[in-house]
Amino acid sequence: MIEWQGDERVFFSTMKLVKSIDLSSNKLSGQIPYEITNLSDLIALDLSKNALFGEIPQKIGEMKNLLTLDLSRNSFSGRMPSSMSQMSLLNYLDVSFNNLSGRIPTSTQLQSFQTSRYNGNIGLCGPPLTKKCPGDEGLKVPLVIDESEGDEEDIDELHIWFYVGGGMGFVTGFWIACGGLLLNHRGRYAFFHFYDSFRDWVYVKVVVFISSL
Repeated sequence: MIEWQGDERVFFSTMKLVKSIDLSSNKLSGQIPYEITNLSDLIALDLSKNALFGEIPQKIGEMKNLLTLDLSRNSFSGRMPSSMSQMSLLNYLDVSFNNLSGRIPTSTQLQSFQTSRYNGNIGLCGPPLTKKCPGDEGLKVPLVIDESEGDEEDIDELHIWFYVGGGMGFVTGFWIACGGLLLNHRGRYAFFHFYDSFRDWVYVKVVVFISSL
């Protein structure tokens, strides 16, 4: 019997239709059955506060409709599956207080969660955690320094030419417009006649609008 959005439904062999599974705060033990990744329509899975162990199923990333995944306060070990980077709809994740290790898979979703969602896993490293993974410092620091120096020079030069070009364009356009009005009597008359007519039209529209209110 599943109660979902106010409706009670009974499922027998059609487990793929299940939307939510909440088995939290029990005494479940053992590993997560890998068959659970076949529940493609599941949007919420909560197995927190149990005694589950072993690795997180490698194909858990195939559950692309998951919005909520809570595996906190168990004894899961090993790495977070790289397939989790494919879970683009995930808006709640908690794997805190397990024995996970290695780099957190790189994706927009996994790096957007608070660091507290990963606490209690001494071996985890990489963003959003401040703990760096082995080899990160040696590979990235020299490249960042070399590139930043060249980038700063290019940006400064680009800014200079932008302001020079923008200033010259403004001055040129301003004097072309003003010069045309000063030298062309008909053009000047037509411009100010249009301006007066447009101003009167706006005034009438505003007065009518305020009156209607």
